Amino acid sequence: MDSPDTIFALSSGAPPAAIGIIRISGPAAFDVVRGLTGRLPVPRRASLCVLRSPETKEHLDQALILIFPGPNSATGEDLAELHLHGGRAVIRAVEEAIQAFQGVRRAEAGEFTRRSFANGRMDLNEAEGLADLLSAETEWQRRAANLMLGGAFSAAIEQWRQEALRLSALTEAELDFSDEDDVDSQNNNIITSSCSSLETEIKQLLAAPAAEKLKDGLRVVLAGPPNSGKSTLLNALVGRDAAIVSDIAGTTRDMIEVPVSVHGVALIFTDTAGLRDDSEDVIEKIGIDRSHAAMQQADIILWLGTQGSGPSHPNLIEVATKSDWSGHVSKSADAIAVSAVSGAGISEMLDTVARTAKTLLPPADQFAVNARQRTLLGRTADALSACRETEDWLIIAEHLRQARLALDALTGRAHTEDLLDTIFGKFCVGK
Repeated sequence: MDSPDTIFALSSGAPPAAIGIIRISGPAAFDVVRGLTGRLPVPRRASLCVLRSPETKEHLDQALILIFPGPNSATGEDLAELHLHGGRAVIRAVEEAIQAFQGVRRAEAGEFTRRSFANGRMDLNEAEGLADLLSAETEWQRRAANLMLGGAFSAAIEQWRQEALRLSALTEAELDFSDEDDVDSQNNNIITSSCSSLETEIKQLLAAPAAEKLKDGLRVVLAGPPNSGKSTLLNALVGRDAAIVSDIAGTTRDMIEVPVSVHGVALIFTDTAGLRDDSEDVIEKIGIDRSHAAMQQADIILWLGTQGSGPSHPNLIEVATKSDWSGHVSKSADAIAVSAVSGAGISEMLDTVARTAKTLLPPADQFAVNARQRTLLGRTADALSACRETEDWLIIAEHLRQARLALDALTGRAHTEDLLDTIFGKFCVGK
């Protein structure tokens, strides 16, 4: 089998910066370090070295060098890090010198992490957790990503897999030795009960909020009749003039979406066209239709209309706007009175929205599963359910095999190249 290429990439932010870190991974990584510095530093200890061009001996930079012999490295291969001065010219000169070495090339997006997976340093769930951590913008996202990266989900999968293997062994015993005295006659009950327990555990996880809500943000829709103060309130909630404000009814004709983070939770505030039945404006009618569609897809609705006249929704919050205006229409004590002009009630409004949003997200101390993981967990649960619906040992054995295959696919024991391309293609170059 041919040795893999040695890859390199800038793994820190785009220059110029105080420091630029170039990672090198593969069989020739240490040859590159020797060629640039004239020596190989002590592993896992930062060493100050002068980098010179192997061809011209020109001084390129003075840098801190770290080397990590495989397999005990991030990628499972020999890995080196060059901590350079972060100027564009410095980084460009060092990259050109590295690329001149035989068998060394620039890394593709996510290739370092993909090698880590291929060499058993992390599984697919941990890789997806790393991708989520790199893209996390809120505290809630960071916590969930760290749990996934730390292997909490993978540990649960391994427990389920070991239980499925145990049940498969019992099934095989029934198939091979069911006519002998030393086989437990209660195996059928054990398998049925254990499959049921395992299925229940998996379905409890499937019933929890999905990771997509955590990553993409919960949709908070501001809805109500024209001139109820939706656009003004939106601007106050997001802290900028995101929507045009006018006394003319029907000014907002399309949805305006503004992503924000409130108390560590990702939200998408959506301003909508005012709801009324008597509009003769074709464009406004289209906006009103979109408002109804937005409310149907909303996770939370801030209702600015008459008390009790809003749509039926499990997370509808009554809002009484223009609280500082003499013509203010009051609502019940349960409604939140706000003034976008004075700012009164805005903090309470945000607190209430964030508090409601957190009930719709996975708990902060629990990992969240994405669409790929939910699909495979669903297959596992279906296979376990099917085991309880038959007494044919051959069919039970096949269903348990399907359950194990789905669990293996979750961690990457069973995978396709297309799946790996999709997952690791989400990473930046250098990760």
